[in-house]
Amino acid sequence: MTPIHVTVWDETERGGPPAVFAHNIFTWGSDETYGFAAQRPLADRHRLLLVDRRGYGDSPDTDRSDFDTDADDLVELLAAQDGGAHLVGHGNGGLAAMLAAARRPDLVRSLTLIQPSAFSAAAGHPVIETMMERVRDSAGVPESVTPEEYLRASTEGIGMPMPDPTPQRLRAVATSMRERPIWEATAPLEPLRAAPWPTLVICGTWQDAPDLYRTYVGEALIACAEALSDTIGARLLRVPGHYPHTQQPATVNAALRALWA
Repeated sequence: MTPIHVTVWDETERGGPPAVFAHNIFTWGSDETYGFAAQRPLADRHRLLLVDRRGYGDSPDTDRSDFDTDADDLVELLAAQDGGAHLVGHGNGGLAAMLAAARRPDLVRSLTLIQPSAFSAAAGHPVIETMMERVRDSAGVPESVTPEEYLRASTEGIGMPMPDPTPQRLRAVATSMRERPIWEATAPLEPLRAAPWPTLVICGTWQDAPDLYRTYVGEALIACAEALSDTIGARLLRVPGHYPHTQQPATVNAALRALWA
């Protein structure tokens, strides 16, 4: 397979047990706005491996980002670590992390899912069904829409500040616009329920998010996190806000330290 880019942060004296991070849309591994920059303090005890999924960051271009390919990339990276690694995934990266962990549970020390986009885990929930109806009724993104226009609509259009549209950000947005739809994935619930390692699901409370953002995104992510944690027997950690690891890094980092210990 074509190698993907991995940012390595390691401030340990001996190179502690590694942790692999898989990011969401619009971002890349070490991004300060949406990525895992706020988790860098964890590198004092663990070697952090921040993946740039294909089409994002410094990884190769791709015709279409795909959660199955992302999962294969994660498995390959996990296999390269002596004794496996802790695995952390956010959003669409959380879905890829779930698939990777189910395929090779022997390579996983623990699994943390930050608002994972694994909506099949909550199939039948009214909020998820409403979201799916909205998606099915959508005509998709017109070819005429530029990445900057899409970024603006996806942020300012729902009451959120728009990040600086740098070339790196716009490349990430362009990849996100053509990702394989996550509702085509089936969450591997039984393998995760039977896994021998601990799983943590982290979700924001969303009470202070703009109304449109909470309605169109937050409510579905909350329903997914609740259903997933209940089904696979994971611990559910709720933190204030809507972007847990960037808005509440101290809480999230403390939870990761405890889990990895």
